Amino acid sequence: MTTHSLPATEVLIVADCWNAEADAEAVIFRAIETAAAMVDADTGDAELAVMLTDDAGIRTLNQNWRGIDKATNVLSFPALQPPEGAQEPDDAPRMLGDIAIAYETTRREADEEEKTFANHLSHLAVHGFLHLVGYDHEKDGEAEAMEALEREILAQLGIADPYADQDRVI
Repeated sequence: MTTHSLPATEVLIVADCWNAEADAEAVIFRAIETAAAMVDADTGDAELAVMLTDDAGIRTLNQNWRGIDKATNVLSFPALQPPEGAQEPDDAPRMLGDIAIAYETTRREADEEEKTFANHLSHLAVHGFLHLVGYDHEKDGEAEAMEALEREILAQLGIADPYADQDRVI
């Protein structure tokens, strides 16, 4: 598998509830760096942002962008890419997109599934990143490929298979 340089990642904490997780930023950086090193996608010289929000914030995003009026754990918003062959300004960063993660839902799921918060947060960051680089889980074949890659990345991070005891995709 071809490796590329890592994307610049910015973590924005927009909800005070994340203050309970002092290492959240470090967990996200590690998860995204590991994922970027393991995917066959050119993420070098690219940027992405991860917004750590609460259930109310992610519910608003989910309603506005997907028409679904409920909170969820993670949302990804891949950036539009210029058409192939288009001339891009030399000084403009290439945006991969944005990821939003909700604290309360992430905390509840980790507790219900008896996982550490850091491990579940890592999984959500990896999942969101994979969406930014083109992976999806709308069809069975796509879901299997995406889950297999998530398992590989999480294993590299020392995290057990998050799908071992369930038959669902995030």
